[in-house]
Amino acid sequence: MPDQSFQSEGAIAGTGMGGTMDLATSDAETLEKTAGGPAGAGPAGRPRSLWSDAWRDLRRNPVFIVSGLIILFLVFISLWPSAIASGSPLKCDLAKAQQGSGPGHPFGYDGQGCDVYTRTVYGARTSVAVGVCATLGVAVLGSVLGALAGFFGGLGDSILSRITDVFFAIPVILGGLVLLSVVTSNSVWPVIGFIVLLGWPQISRIARGAVITAKQNDYVQAARALGASNSRLLLRHIAPNAIAPVIVVATIALGTYIALEATLSYLGVGLKPPSVSWGIDISAASPYIRNAPHALLWPSGALAITVLAFIMLGDAVRDALDPKLR
Repeated sequence: MPDQSFQSEGAIAGTGMGGTMDLATSDAETLEKTAGGPAGAGPAGRPRSLWSDAWRDLRRNPVFIVSGLIILFLVFISLWPSAIASGSPLKCDLAKAQQGSGPGHPFGYDGQGCDVYTRTVYGARTSVAVGVCATLGVAVLGSVLGALAGFFGGLGDSILSRITDVFFAIPVILGGLVLLSVVTSNSVWPVIGFIVLLGWPQISRIARGAVITAKQNDYVQAARALGASNSRLLLRHIAPNAIAPVIVVATIALGTYIALEATLSYLGVGLKPPSVSWGIDISAASPYIRNAPHALLWPSGALAITVLAFIMLGDAVRDALDPKLR
């Protein structure tokens, strides 16, 4: 009777079409170690999640790296503006009004004799604070309302849909002119509250659609059949799989909210002096655009770069989180 023991240095592997092929022992070991491939498995052969795949793609995306570095720099100067600007943004000298760049003052002076460089650096604090706080408020309020409406449906969903239609019909700039014109506070909170008031319907619709799609998946139906409560279904099974589009839209909207704050401040209904804002500086420099264009150029450029950085970051996050774009 022939010896049935395995004595050769070869191995037999299936071809996937009903046949077999001979492999050397080293080849067989390599095939076993790379089963699933680097793109389909994580450490210890476990499949990677959407978030780990997204982070892996983001680290290799130059758009994400460039925009991330710009945003980190903006956050740094927002928290510690004195690290790169030693003067005070409110210290002005009319004798130096509209003068160009000089030693220690690379951006020159504006129409009131204030240092443009110092005001541009300190203006980042206001813009970033308004953008981040407004985005957090919009994301939280819109996500909660949209998720509840999409999960439970019924009359509440219909009412929320009609309310969002009403808010979508309000022109943002006109609404800001009407609502903020009666506010006398110089703080950022009225502007943040206005942005949250008119910004939540967009996030709400995104969250509602994502929850409606996620709750129809088989794993949600299985959890419901096993007796999972509504809160567990929503928080443990639906929300983690429906939050991606909300993050993408909120990241892109952050740059839009910064531009909106500057626009409202330019029109005189947002932040008001003595607050330091890029919108205020652009508005103050507009009458002197021919005599002192530098006073308009630098805050406008800072605003444009900031908005572009957040939009680029949102595009990179969208590409990483959307499986259809892989």
